[in-house]
Amino acid sequence: MYKTYYPKLDEINQKWYVVDAEGMVLGRLASQVASILRGKNKPYYSPHMDTGDFIVVINAEKVRLSGRKAETKNYFTHSGYIGGGRFESYKEAMNNHPEEIISRAVKGMLPRNTLGRKLFHKLKVYAGPEHPHLAQQPEKIELEG
Repeated sequence: MYKTYYPKLDEINQKWYVVDAEGMVLGRLASQVASILRGKNKPYYSPHMDTGDFIVVINAEKVRLSGRKAETKNYFTHSGYIGGGRFESYKEAMNNHPEEIISRAVKGMLPRNTLGRKLFHKLKVYAGPEHPHLAQQPEKIELEG
């Protein structure tokens, strides 16, 4: 009879990685980042545990969309009040807060529960090439896409 292995908390090794988003397609970048945040790239992955790594995404302002989505994509937010819905185009979002675009895409690919919220806090997104996480000695990784 086979037994399922669950990693102990002291066996989980969490690293820091830097991803350069320059020229990458948003959806492909977000799916790969979400997979690393969950820890699916590790042999001891367990769906109910935080086995993932920390991700720092730089150059968020240089991410691109495929097809004609750059002209047609809209983001919707609601304040909670009657008539409080707001639409923002992709171009407006890129001008105002480019980090939010990658954050929203990755958050949509994480689980909708306490674990997903915990994993989301391990994502750090910055519009430019500088980031304040040099003390963690992050490794640079190349993602496909």
